Amino acid sequence: MNFGSTTKAASRGGFSRRNFLAATTGLAGGLILPHTSFAVSSERQRVLRVAHLTDVHVQPELRADNGMAACLQHVQGRKQKPDLILFGGDQVMDAFEQTRDRTKLQWDLWSKVLKSEISIPTMACIGNHDIWGWNKAKSQATGSEVDFGKLWAVESLGIPHRYYSFAKAGWHFIALDGIQPGAKPDNYAAYLDEEQFDWLNRELAAVPKQTPILIWSHVPIVSAIPMLKKRPGPTAETTISSGTCHTDGGAIINLLAKYPNVKLCLSGHLHQVDHVQIKGVNFHCNGAVSGNWWRGIYEGFGEGYAIVDLFNDGSYKCEYVTYGWHAENAEEAKK
Repeated sequence: MNFGSTTKAASRGGFSRRNFLAATTGLAGGLILPHTSFAVSSERQRVLRVAHLTDVHVQPELRADNGMAACLQHVQGRKQKPDLILFGGDQVMDAFEQTRDRTKLQWDLWSKVLKSEISIPTMACIGNHDIWGWNKAKSQATGSEVDFGKLWAVESLGIPHRYYSFAKAGWHFIALDGIQPGAKPDNYAAYLDEEQFDWLNRELAAVPKQTPILIWSHVPIVSAIPMLKKRPGPTAETTISSGTCHTDGGAIINLLAKYPNVKLCLSGHLHQVDHVQIKGVNFHCNGAVSGNWWRGIYEGFGEGYAIVDLFNDGSYKCEYVTYGWHAENAEEAKK
């Protein structure tokens, strides 16, 4: 199995044996929300089927491990099985504010479910809940621990670096790390640090123009969903939190717009579904595997994942699919 070469920034560590030695290659009910399919050629052929699973938030409570397993079984039980799973961040319920023991419990559960259920390769990006100890007051971390911050997540996910790239089936994949320190202590904001933005600039320039690119991050680079936030009155002003969408979204969009081979950007974080196109770049925010953090439907969107078909002409198709999970506390969540 060959995923191609990683970039220099991604070479700090090796891909996990589980992810890259796993074998690669019916939709039983559930809601399907088609996003888009563009630049369709009559002779196009699908070269890769990707499942985008984000915001799993696995934990011992609310049967979350059973829900995660049910989702993975649904993904791999499809008539046309995906070739690759992209996890979109917030793999565990929370490490940001949790003690070492609680964080270890969650990552151990994550690894246990993956080991028992996964039969295809997986890659991942980091979410804010995956970062250990940044809220030092609650996590009891000092910041001097070897695995403080993102390192624990990088190692648990078996990824080469907090941001990286790889190639597969004629497509180029870029995983971004948009979770950075916020203005206030013990908090975070969504943006690319200078080192990573410079790397992305060089990375995009180095990819052959005929090679289509898929980018995925946890927090949306841009999304229309925050505009739905309820306001106290018709003339009331509103602001978008620095942790809701990328604060440097404009700069990223201007960079991506220079490269027509950037075909789509995937994200999660908001537990809702939307599709925004700006300057020719398509941004897909997908719903959560956990729905309302394992308490049922969130803002009208059920527990699910996206199926993304990638074609040889650079076109794609993205659909959001629910997998029929019944939350333990769904009725309580409605109150």
